[in-house]
Amino acid sequence: MAHTALTPVFVGLRTGLHVLFFALTGLVIARAVLDPSESSVAATALALIVGVTYASGMLLARLSRGRRPVSLIWVALLSAEWLCLLWVSADAAYLVFPLFFLFLHLLGRWMGSAAILAATVVAVCALGIHGGWSVGGVVGPFVGAGVALLIGLGYQALAKEAQQREALVTELLATRGQLAAQEHESGVLAERARLAREIHDTLAQGLSSIQMLLHAAERADDTRPGIEHIRLARETAAANLVEARRFIRELTPPQLDDQTLGGALRRLARTQWATQGLDVQVRVSDTVVLPMHLQTALLRITQGAIANVLQHAHATTATVTIGVEGDALRFTVEDDGTGFDAELPEPGTAGKSDSFGLRATAERVQQLGGRLHIETASGRGTTLTVDLPLAEFA
Repeated sequence: MAHTALTPVFVGLRTGLHVLFFALTGLVIARAVLDPSESSVAATALALIVGVTYASGMLLARLSRGRRPVSLIWVALLSAEWLCLLWVSADAAYLVFPLFFLFLHLLGRWMGSAAILAATVVAVCALGIHGGWSVGGVVGPFVGAGVALLIGLGYQALAKEAQQREALVTELLATRGQLAAQEHESGVLAERARLAREIHDTLAQGLSSIQMLLHAAERADDTRPGIEHIRLARETAAANLVEARRFIRELTPPQLDDQTLGGALRRLARTQWATQGLDVQVRVSDTVVLPMHLQTALLRITQGAIANVLQHAHATTATVTIGVEGDALRFTVEDDGTGFDAELPEPGTAGKSDSFGLRATAERVQQLGGRLHIETASGRGTTLTVDLPLAEFA
């Protein structure tokens, strides 16, 4: 049994049940020894056998790890031995109380309840045959059966609730770890994109301008004194520009190396997404020239959207479209999945949706100065649309 906050309670209940069984078995033996009769030897021997069988079952349950066929054979054997002991000793009727819990635990709610009823009838008959019929001899076992049934069902409900709570805690811990990892990854990617953008817009552009100015000075008069220094400065600027562009490539996602955004998405559609059973169609015009940081952002948005489709939508196909409509860049991800009933959260708030992916996408789009819109309904698929003003990236 997995350790939970209720484990001590369960251990205490089981320990008490075991102690009760052995105590009642000892009572049968003590009565047989202190009040000898013709059946005392048989009663003592059968009581010892019942006790050994019960103890063996406790050990067997640990070794077999609760396998049902082994448990059923054991409880059947224990019940048969109890019936034999009950035949020779009326005191064995008291053992029916711990047996109630055993039946309910191993046989389940319905079969266990039927076994409890049958055992109660047998115990009442045994008490009546051995000691005569009485109201207490009839009512007592049935009251004990009812109490045992209520306690046993309560125990099962408590155990089920503890198991569900443990599963929920485990899931929450795993989700927290995933969210932390995604937040860390998003932060790292955002910082890398920022550095790439800064290097491109400042250092690389400055080196390119210096190279062009030095090249113009070199061509104006290639015989002037010190021309070799101008040439060396131009070559140094060119070499540093190559290094700056290498830094930019290393800071951008590897999927965008040596290819456009459309090429990167098509490669992912052929490889990663196709192997997971999703047919992704990519409709991206490669003539649309986008800065690297915007390509990186759209790639991450696409990966997050497709990840949600794979995990939640149960879709077979999805379409990614990137194109220019008027003065805006429109990006859409459409799937034929089950859809969902949710409202898009405002950036920076939890909203009614519990999707971290949607919140991250909304925040990323807000940082780009765009708008995010989601059309979805249960059973009708989902369309995620991002509109970005081209003036922001001119």
